[in-house]
Amino acid sequence: MSSTVGDHLLERLAANGVRRVYGYPGDGINGIMGAMDRAGGASDGSGPLEFVQVRHEEMAAFMASAHAKFTGEVGVCRPRGVPPAPGMSRSAARYAAPTPCPRR
Repeated sequence: MSSTVGDHLLERLAANGVRRVYGYPGDGINGIMGAMDRAGGASDGSGPLEFVQVRHEEMAAFMASAHAKFTGEVGVCRPRGVPPAPGMSRSAARYAAPTPCPRR
């Protein structure tokens, strides 16, 4: 099987030091979840990236922000589709100023 966009995205995230992705599976994220399953990390964290399932998309933004603040690594959150994205954006914007931005 040829690589998908989800496979390429996960490769780029892992190549840039990302270890965890926070989000809620469903709808628009299914391609990425499929790529994580193929890589072996969606459910058990054994692959290159661990997916941390949250109960609400806004919580994914808070968790990614906290991850970045406490570890100094890049925090990644992924909404399940377009409608939740504004809520995540507001959450991220509230905490963007004090969040470290690693430079490469």
